[in-house]
Amino acid sequence: MRYYIVAGERSGDLHGGNLVKAINRLDSQATFQGFGGDQMQEAGVKLSVHYRDMAFMGFISLITSLFKIFKFIKFCKKDILEFKPDAIILIDYGGFNLQIAKFATRTGLKVFYYIPPKVWAWYQSRAWKLKENVDRMFVILPFEKQFFKKYDFEVDYVGNPVLDAIKTFKPSSDFLSRHNLDSSKKIVALLPGSRKIELNKIVPLMAKVAELNIDVQFVVAKVSSLPDELYKALTEKSNVKFVEEETYDLLSVADAAIVTSGTATLETGIFNVPQVVVYKTTPLEYAIANFLVQVEFISLVNLIAGKEVIRELIQKMATKELVNTELNKLLFDNEYSSAMMAEYKNVYKILDTGSASENTARLIVQRLANQG
Repeated sequence: MRYYIVAGERSGDLHGGNLVKAINRLDSQATFQGFGGDQMQEAGVKLSVHYRDMAFMGFISLITSLFKIFKFIKFCKKDILEFKPDAIILIDYGGFNLQIAKFATRTGLKVFYYIPPKVWAWYQSRAWKLKENVDRMFVILPFEKQFFKKYDFEVDYVGNPVLDAIKTFKPSSDFLSRHNLDSSKKIVALLPGSRKIELNKIVPLMAKVAELNIDVQFVVAKVSSLPDELYKALTEKSNVKFVEEETYDLLSVADAAIVTSGTATLETGIFNVPQVVVYKTTPLEYAIANFLVQVEFISLVNLIAGKEVIRELIQKMATKELVNTELNKLLFDNEYSSAMMAEYKNVYKILDTGSASENTARLIVQRLANQG
């Protein structure tokens, strides 16, 4: 079979690479082409566009980049027609991939969506568009299956790819020594995210918290593709170190974490690290998000648990005083941190349904085989 696959971000590239490997094990004649990154390319995808050329972060950036986005959409449609695939596989990247889904459906192609956009969080009417333009959808959060039932849309819950990645992870035995970390002192992981607009607000806040805890070792999970100046406030602190491409190693040794909302909150939870979630952006970005978002929580751990497991300090609540108070509870109040970790175990049980990429690959290959 010929598969055209579209992932427009780093996480989508990672999950896309694993999915391609899983499909290759089931379909020896599989050929792949599309949009993605290094992980997908290594798995055997012929890249037409690398995701780094499509890095549009935040509402304002998105608006100012519309012309460029439309050019990529136009190119993607042309590339699909030339490749003549048997199926389209879309991964996350909602705004872009919804346009491709509509086009593919009109063209008569089978459309599979792995990790669909978070329509349950905002602009829920997009669920109707997904139902109209997707043949089969594979969701990675258990509550999504129930959500789409409200739209008479039967979807498959396949498990969570984050869990897959962590299960196969093997920690580095010399991580502490390589980064001159003292195992007798507390280690706090700082995960400020990968969006420039957020780092501009989050990094200075984290630096102020580090100043208040001079005997604690803070380690930043730095994104290698982002400019160093974004981390300047933290580089000036004597008790702060940096690692690149070693987030899982960091979480495997951390005593607590300060995390910007996103997949990192779930990864931190699965690693059983007590955490506080902080989120801060520009007033305009926040006003737009606050108007659109329709969920009670912003962290995946709380959303999956259906209650507050970890404290969320958002916008005006994201102050050095409040973050520092929460961090010290995580580090030194054993009863408090143990209760949080007990809830993590429940979240893990909910997610643990086998390999998400293997489950998705099997369902895609079976569906195509059954339809001839």
